[in-house]
Amino acid sequence: MSSTNIFTPFSEQELMPQEEKLEIVKKGKQFSIGVPKETCLNERRTCLTPDAVQVLVSHGHEVIVETGAGEGSFFTDLQYSESGAKITYDPKEAFGQDLVLKINPPTTDEIEFLKPCTYLVSALQINLRDKEYFKKLSEKKVNAIAFEFIVDEYKQLSLVRLIGEIAGNISVLYAAELLALSNGLMLGGITGVRPTEVVILGAGIVGEFATKAAIGLGASVKVFDNSLSKLRRLHMMVDGRVPTSIIDPKELGKCLKRADVVIGALSKISLAPIVTEEMVTQMKKGSVIIDVTIDNGKVIETSELTDMENPYIIKHGVIHCGLPNLTSKMPRTTTKAISNFFLSYLLNYDEEGGFDNMLVRKNEMKHTLYMYKGRHTKKIICDRFDLTYHDINLLIF
Repeated sequence: MSSTNIFTPFSEQELMPQEEKLEIVKKGKQFSIGVPKETCLNERRTCLTPDAVQVLVSHGHEVIVETGAGEGSFFTDLQYSESGAKITYDPKEAFGQDLVLKINPPTTDEIEFLKPCTYLVSALQINLRDKEYFKKLSEKKVNAIAFEFIVDEYKQLSLVRLIGEIAGNISVLYAAELLALSNGLMLGGITGVRPTEVVILGAGIVGEFATKAAIGLGASVKVFDNSLSKLRRLHMMVDGRVPTSIIDPKELGKCLKRADVVIGALSKISLAPIVTEEMVTQMKKGSVIIDVTIDNGKVIETSELTDMENPYIIKHGVIHCGLPNLTSKMPRTTTKAISNFFLSYLLNYDEEGGFDNMLVRKNEMKHTLYMYKGRHTKKIICDRFDLTYHDINLLIF
C-alpha cells in the first residue's frame, strides 16, 4: 500500500521531529514588604535587620518599615532608612503591602488593615488564639503562613528549630537569674558545693539546647520525654552524660521534689499538663519553673501566661515564668537569626518565580499555610476551633 493512501490528521510538517520546548520559570516580580511595629506582649523582636533590608532593596523589592519597629532590637529608623527602607508613621501602610512580616499574629484591629490576597507571615501561638481570630482573618481573604509550620526541603521545621535553639539557652540563663533572686543559689556547680538540680521536660530542640546550657554551667540535669528516639538522639548530642527517662509520674514526682529548676520544653500542640498542681506543691520553696512552650499548650498545670513587664508569678512558693516570647529577652540576637532566615526565604522566592509558583512546585510550601485566600487549610486548627477544613492539595495543583 502506498503512503499516499494512509489517512492522517497531521500535516507532513507536523510529523517532522520538533525542538523540545521546556518550561521557562518566570522570575518573581518585585513586591512590597511591610514590617509593622509589634504592639502586644511587650514584644521587642522584629523580622528584618537593616542589613537584610539593604539586600532585599538591591534585588528590586520595596520595604516599608513602621517607625519604631526596630527599637526593641536596638535598630533605629535612620539605619533602616539608610538601608533603603521607607519609614512610615501609618500602621495601615505597613499592613497594606503584598507581604507582611510580623513576629506575633496581628491583633483584631490590625487584621482590618490587611488587603485581600496578602501573604501574612507570623507566629501562630495557637494557645493564645480563639475562633474569632480565624474568622476575621478569613473575611480578609488573606494567605497566612505560620512560623510553626515552615519546613525546608528536608521536612525539618527550620524556623522553629532556629528559635528553639535560642529559647533553650535563654531558658537556663533566665532560670539562673530567677534562682539567684529567689534564694541566692547559683545555677551550676562549684567544688565542694552540691550542684543545682535541673529537670527538663522534653528532648526536642529546646530541650537539647537547655540541656547543653545547664551542663555547661555545671548543673545536674535529668531529661524526661515520651519519645525514646528523641532521648536516644539527646544522648548522642551530649555524649550520653545526662540521665533520661520516659515520663513516668512517680519517677517525675521524685525528681521534682529535689529540683531547683524545671524547664517545660514539650512542643506538642495542645498537650495536656504533665506536671500537676499537686506535684508543684511538693517542690522546694524558691525553686523556678520556666514553661517555654506555653503558647502551644501548658506543660505545668500551675503555669500562667506572663509578659515582659511582669515576667513571673509565684504559686505555692515556686516562681513560674510563662513568657510565650521568651527569646524576646535577647531581642537583637533573635532578630538577627530570624532576619537571616527570612532573607534566605525571600531570595528563594525570587529564584522560584514567586509565591504562587512555589506553592505549585514545592509540596512543603503548601503545608506552611494555615489559610489560603480565606480558606482554612490546617486540620489541627479546624478540629480545635470547629472550622470548615479545606484540603490545600485541592486548592493548589
